Amino acid sequence: MKILLDTHVLLWWLSGDRALPRAAHAAIADPETTVVVSAASAWEIAIKRVAGRLEAPDDLVDALRANDFEMLAISVAHALAAGRLPPHHGDPVDRMLVAQAQIEGLTLVTVDQRLPEYDVTLLAI
Repeated sequence: MKILLDTHVLLWWLSGDRALPRAAHAAIADPETTVVVSAASAWEIAIKRVAGRLEAPDDLVDALRANDFEMLAISVAHALAAGRLPPHHGDPVDRMLVAQAQIEGLTLVTVDQRLPEYDVTLLAI
């Protein structure tokens, strides 16, 4: 299985937070799973850290590498697809994650209750 982590899921995993649903934890921990993190999540984390709204690792790239997570860049195709999505969700980062999951054939791991409104495979809702 190939999964794309929503930003909050990534942060819960990295901090060992018990808010991470068991199904998500099992999928991430499974050595057969390819875990992908979007550049959009890194951008969201950086913005919120600077604003003082979030605690996150200073060394996010090192943390991703230490966990053997793949890093997914944002392409023009991703941007165009995210822009075409219906406005079920007001957060552009979440719409980008949906678009990336759709285009790349990834299962999006999230607890965001608005994302099932999109045509995307989800885990951990």
